[in-house]
Amino acid sequence: MTEERLDGKRYGTPSRTLIRQIENIVGKESILSAKEDLICYGYDATNLESLPDLVVFPKAVSEISEILRLANERRFPVVPRGMGTGFSGGSIPVRGGVVLVMTRFNRILEIDRENLVATVEPGVVTGDFQKEVEKLGLFYPPDPASTLYCTLGGNVAECAGGPRAVKYGVTKDYVLGLEVVLPTGEVIQTGVKTAKGVVGYDLTKLFVGSEGTLGVITKIILRLIPLPEARRTMMALFRQVEDAATAVSKIISSKIVPSTLEFMDNASIQCVEDYLHIGLPRDAGALLLIEVDGDREVLPKYVERIDRITSELNRYRFEIAEDEKQTDALWRARKAISPASYRLNPTKMAEDITVPRNQIANFIQEAKRIADERKLKIINFGHAGDGNIHMSLMINDRDEGEKRRAEQAIEEIFRLTLRLGGTLSGEHGVGLTKAPYIDLELSQMTIEVMKKIKMALDPNNILNPGKIFGK
Repeated sequence: MTEERLDGKRYGTPSRTLIRQIENIVGKESILSAKEDLICYGYDATNLESLPDLVVFPKAVSEISEILRLANERRFPVVPRGMGTGFSGGSIPVRGGVVLVMTRFNRILEIDRENLVATVEPGVVTGDFQKEVEKLGLFYPPDPASTLYCTLGGNVAECAGGPRAVKYGVTKDYVLGLEVVLPTGEVIQTGVKTAKGVVGYDLTKLFVGSEGTLGVITKIILRLIPLPEARRTMMALFRQVEDAATAVSKIISSKIVPSTLEFMDNASIQCVEDYLHIGLPRDAGALLLIEVDGDREVLPKYVERIDRITSELNRYRFEIAEDEKQTDALWRARKAISPASYRLNPTKMAEDITVPRNQIANFIQEAKRIADERKLKIINFGHAGDGNIHMSLMINDRDEGEKRRAEQAIEEIFRLTLRLGGTLSGEHGVGLTKAPYIDLELSQMTIEVMKKIKMALDPNNILNPGKIFGK
């Protein structure tokens, strides 16, 4: 960076000239610079943090374009941010600079009921959007755990998933087109509003999941589907993890595709029971939360078939929700895992590996062995229907020895994941936390191609530097 770099703490006194230039673009009222404000935008759902120099709330595409042009001229970093709910450090400003908070871009611009398409701005909260389309009998399935407060722009940047991915897919399966401000300030439109479109390269898919490193998304065209008529929810408890994993495979192979098929291991069950006291058996090896949706008249057949499949295994409890109140009660255990897990230790090292469904039991057993050898506490839960397991090591990060053992365990667990035919991230992305490990999964040539794409669009490495590739 030049002497005009914003980060006074690390590179000298901030240039008032440069700050005034940004004020002239967005207005003084759209900037935060007090340290207590900067702290609020220097972290996400990880335990990592780094202060920005300025926080800016743009309200027009032209403002974003001008800021990025200025960033290229003065060589300061710009980090796009939604609500900061990510689990990989993707929105942390590790090199200072400007955090570009997109929450003022919060309009649902159009819901086209005839063509099942919606156009939105990136700051729209995902849960709010889902409620609006459901009022019209439509459905937007992607449902990350932070649905009530995460934004659609952040979901697109990370290609967010969620429990319903087993049947409905992830965010990239619903993005038809984008408006994007490139790192050098130009504005482009990608994709189409139609069901088909193959003119030129698929730039839309390039930007989805790019973690804010290739452009700032300012408009999103989303595909919608009809809202399912009804849903039924079930909970099955098993003696052994192997039985639960077998149940997952048998349910899918029986030509039933549940809308959700969630998993909890014994450690997760014990954490939740300590937290909620709802009568979960502490000796259960695994819990499956299963939900089916569709036409009302076919759901009883699905429920009956799932009951029969799971009863043939070492199952010892099966519950069927008869109404929304009972459905919410069954979901309580799954939704409580995150807060309940902190009863084990104050710090969570959370990973979101994905393995083939038939390798879930092998992964859980081996991951537990790895953790036990290092005297670490581990819980596994997540989306068994698509093999996406949320593995969390619960540690005391003030214990440097334990922290080092956890880091060693993470790498060994990643290597295990790849041996089982899996991937290091199912939905959280690379960001900062997985950047040191991407060469375990990707070849050097593949990484070089990705870096060339980044360099072509962002020659000065202005936009969200330090993410994915760690440089």
